Amino acid sequence: MTIAMAEEPISETPLSVRRGLEDGEHDDGLLVFAEVRPRLFGIAYRMLGSAAEAEDIVQDVWLRWQATDRNIVESPSAFLATTTTRMCINFSQSAHSRRETYVGPWLPEPVDTSSDPALGAERGEALGLAILLLLEKLSPTERASYVLREAFDYSYRQIADIIQMEEANTRQLVSRARKHIADGRRTPVSSEEQRRLLEAFIGAAQKGDLATLEGLFVEDVVSYSDGGGIVRTAARAPVSGRDHVAKFITSFASHFWTGITLRWIETNGQASVLLSRDGIPVALATVDASVEGIHQIMWILRPSKLAAISQTGRL
Repeated sequence: MTIAMAEEPISETPLSVRRGLEDGEHDDGLLVFAEVRPRLFGIAYRMLGSAAEAEDIVQDVWLRWQATDRNIVESPSAFLATTTTRMCINFSQSAHSRRETYVGPWLPEPVDTSSDPALGAERGEALGLAILLLLEKLSPTERASYVLREAFDYSYRQIADIIQMEEANTRQLVSRARKHIADGRRTPVSSEEQRRLLEAFIGAAQKGDLATLEGLFVEDVVSYSDGGGIVRTAARAPVSGRDHVAKFITSFASHFWTGITLRWIETNGQASVLLSRDGIPVALATVDASVEGIHQIMWILRPSKLAAISQTGRL
């Protein structure tokens, strides 16, 4: 599948659509697409874990919508959601292959959710970085079924029509996906507690406070660093275990935090902190936690993944 590259900011209406609306055109195709676009991006982002790839998919859907005889489309929103989902299922195969050869841990590309906490969905499900990581282990149809059901509240009949399966099969896909998610994570804390733990972690990391870090972590905590083979300071493999992670964090405290400024932002529905040096973003950090403590630390260091959120406002 050839996907047209989009240069517009993430989650905004494509330039050609905006021009049509600004020029006073009243083509229902333009208006419908502009209205449903946040949902299309939300589906594609959850399916692919990449804002850039989701934007490309949505732009390709727009091009296909332009070429469609809309007089025969009974439900434009259903048509567009179906087209988006099927394109994502097809595209997922090549995306998965690329991630198998990715240098170091791959993490989803973070997105700003400060203005749209659910990112175009009925609910903010399947949006957190930890959940997106778990979804990577599902088949494309399992992932699509889970996303459409849990985040967008599609009926099983609607999902069956979209992925071209029997309704009973879609129920099984959603059930398997739910079990996979439940087995793969602990019960998360509230957003306020997650923010508190993140602040405590960053404070201890800056000071190189080994004892405090160990007190914040669960025994099997994991630290992921996504540098994509570009950023030398990124660990090439996940660091696991309370002692190892605490020592890993303190080992670079004396030099990593020099000249760093912090900006608290919201990405993927949870508190995160953007780290900049001389005004240039160098990392984004967030944590996933349960009542037992922090069990995942996620460092996004790859510049291309930081670009879209560098202008995000404060929490």
